[in-house]
Amino acid sequence: MSTDDLPNRNAGPGGREAAGAAPDTVDTLVQLSFLVQGVLTGVASAHDVSLVQLRLFGILRDRTPGMRELAHHLGLDKSSMTGLVARAEKRGLVQRRPSPHDGRGVLVSLTPEGRRLTEVGAAEIAQRLAALTAPLSAEERALLRTLTAKILPA
Repeated sequence: MSTDDLPNRNAGPGGREAAGAAPDTVDTLVQLSFLVQGVLTGVASAHDVSLVQLRLFGILRDRTPGMRELAHHLGLDKSSMTGLVARAEKRGLVQRRPSPHDGRGVLVSLTPEGRRLTEVGAAEIAQRLAALTAPLSAEERALLRTLTAKILPA
């Protein structure tokens, strides 16, 4: 059996390769995504928080958004967002306060314990991701950053 006999893993409907996808590019990106998600999930689990809570803390590191903005960043509906924040608040990791600009709005921020957890988690993530890229040379890491920046939305 030759590689020509294998199905094209990048194929879209009708067996054609996905537009703009070079052979194995899709698989490589998906595998990289799984690897990074595994790091994030491992760090979240080590601190007894969910992956979505970890993302919440990452957003709150440098801002105090409203619930609507948080829901938009996390891709959650209002009720899911309310539950997520309520669970983190119950653990003393976030706090809600009324918005000074909108009488119905609520702003969410990290508590000192939430900030500590966020800093520890961010350091662990950085350490684990650095270990993943350790086999790359400095030039290859710079190229990875450059190529990734071209893919990520501005």
